[in-house]
Amino acid sequence: MLNRVILIGRLTRDPELRYTPAGVAVTQFTIAVDRPFTSGQGEREADFIPVVTWRQLAETCANYLRKGRLTAVEGRIQVRNYENNEGKRVYVTEVIADNVRFLESNREGGAPQESGGYAGGNNSGGGSFGGGGGNAPYGGGNGGGGKPSTPRNNNSRDPFSDDGRPIDISEDDLPF
Repeated sequence: MLNRVILIGRLTRDPELRYTPAGVAVTQFTIAVDRPFTSGQGEREADFIPVVTWRQLAETCANYLRKGRLTAVEGRIQVRNYENNEGKRVYVTEVIADNVRFLESNREGGAPQESGGYAGGNNSGGGSFGGGGGNAPYGGGNGGGGKPSTPRNNNSRDPFSDDGRPIDISEDDLPF
């Protein structure tokens, strides 16, 4: 059996950081994901998907994600239910994220990612964070399980220009 989801969308509001009575951080936010087609009137529609992160990943998301930011979320779908004040059973479907990638730079400054940061890890062991550029000593994150990227030199040369030569990328560096 497989329960895995990958979404790319924009945050509809700033993440909400809370702590459980046991002191575990939990963050909730919603991302708007465009549908791949237009309506009969030619308008684009979107789905608004609630996302939950836990532990270190929750704190990282609360610190660096903001309303309108383009974000990739990887995790699993969870359906839970509870009884509301009127005695009705309410069902909630949400994505429990174990990886979050920041796809846009922080325009205001302050976040450790300038060319896309990474927050990752799994919910059972906490998350980890690796900056994707700027002043971070390593490019990209390791997601809490892989090997770290090689150190960057801090020159202003575009790291993605290929000068017409083939780019040598290890299979371990690919996110998919």
